[in-house]
Amino acid sequence: MKHFFNRKDTIVTEALDGFLATAGSGALARLDGYPEIKVVLRADWDKTKVAVVSGGGAGHEPSHTGFVGAGMLTAAVSGEIFASPSVEAVLAAIRATTGPAGCLLVVKNYTGDRLNFGLAAEKARAEGLSVEIVIVGDDIALPDIAQPRGVAGTLFVHKIAGHLSESGRDLASVAAAARAAAKDIVSLGISLSSCSIPGQAHEERFGANDGELGLGIHGEPGVERIALEAVSKLVAIMAERLAARLDPHGRYALLINNLGSVPPLEMSLIANTVLASPLAKAVALTVGPGHLMTALNMNGFSLSLLRLDAEREAALKAPVGPHAWLPAKPVRAPVVVAMARPAIGATTKPASRDAAAERLITAACQKLISLEEPLNALDAKAGDGDTGSTVATGARSVLERIDALPLADRAATLAAIGDTLGASMGGSSGVLLSIFFTAAAQTMGFGATLPKALLAGLDRMTFYGGAKVGDRTMVDALEPALKALDASGPEAAAKAARQGAAATAAMRKAKAGRSAYIGSQLDTADPGAFAVAEVFAAVATLFAPA
Repeated sequence: MKHFFNRKDTIVTEALDGFLATAGSGALARLDGYPEIKVVLRADWDKTKVAVVSGGGAGHEPSHTGFVGAGMLTAAVSGEIFASPSVEAVLAAIRATTGPAGCLLVVKNYTGDRLNFGLAAEKARAEGLSVEIVIVGDDIALPDIAQPRGVAGTLFVHKIAGHLSESGRDLASVAAAARAAAKDIVSLGISLSSCSIPGQAHEERFGANDGELGLGIHGEPGVERIALEAVSKLVAIMAERLAARLDPHGRYALLINNLGSVPPLEMSLIANTVLASPLAKAVALTVGPGHLMTALNMNGFSLSLLRLDAEREAALKAPVGPHAWLPAKPVRAPVVVAMARPAIGATTKPASRDAAAERLITAACQKLISLEEPLNALDAKAGDGDTGSTVATGARSVLERIDALPLADRAATLAAIGDTLGASMGGSSGVLLSIFFTAAAQTMGFGATLPKALLAGLDRMTFYGGAKVGDRTMVDALEPALKALDASGPEAAAKAARQGAAATAAMRKAKAGRSAYIGSQLDTADPGAFAVAEVFAAVATLFAPA
């Protein structure tokens, strides 16, 4: 797997300096012990308040430095990637931030962190500083383990302790509230991949169709291999195990954490799924979804729940300085706003019959449907091979609605076809053709002939689409065909369209449309131009002498 970095041994310090350079204010600083001592702290810290210090290995960004600021952490101590900071680094952070009010250390329950933060606390006490420690073990993946891991639920403790400290509470009450909160947090993670560490060889242990439940935030294996299924089924498994640890009468805050590389689209889908699960009835506040405590580029997420009381809810809702913290929000159903109705006079005209119009529309649509596979094959040489399916979908939609079209009113029929194609085809093709027919309808409504109206539609389509003759698009066939139709009729239009489509085969490089973005030279006709030529040929047959 690939990573952006300079040297393995400077990744963390360069990242921390980048974070500080872009933090946007002078409220944050670092101690001068680089590179051995990596401590980010509040430059504006008032030592008459309880310092709240946390940290751990790098690789969990924005944790922990991203949460240093007013209302949260006073300082964060960083180790190397997935490695606990040294005793000396933790002690340096305590000395830099601790005054008469004392210091609370928030530690995730990993052996290295417990030992290094613990020894630093003992040394600080020997120097006469008041230091308390709270250890967070919120991971329920192994329900019978005596020392569960500390994972993303630790952030709830950061927020509560930071708020109480900012409010002026003393060390004993801040520590007591933090310990009580830590006991009321449960977390569980799931992932479809392990993470990779910059500068180290990576071997993916996951199969193509499986994931792991209950894996840690340092890439350690999960407690259970699970099959890849719909997210609703995966969330149901997590929800059942988390719900078993909740008070059935309690109200909870839910933290939805991206473990690294889940796209925002999927994280929002995950949030929707969780809030549609039985777990939702206990959730009063949500934090996220978002990157909060990651595991480098792990393709997974975790759910953490904290039982609420009035003090905890107030603490979670209180504003903070760090932008990495996502505000706690109440759960609300989506607000639905009624769609605006068409203006008077723009309503759909009632259905009416016209045999000639029906034959013409049917012939054009049937031709496009018959061309689905040939057009897809043409498009596959320059695109993703879906032009035939796209236009066939539009043609089928028009045919399905032909009995509802106001065929006796040509302008209204063009407008209806434009609406249908815009809704059914999708992509740029559907929009372009909807513009074409909609603009043609408006012009025909002012008394123009059909050929003149279609030329007006072409003018608007090329204005918005940007293509012109010579760019290797459908315009190469459509423009000469419509001009010939206006001047000489359907047979001349079919001939001009055929010549225009053939000319695109000699245009080795497209200048507009999706195929303009490929670097290879093309040697076939443009599929859009080819479709136009075939439609005009089918229409000309209707007008040919018997």
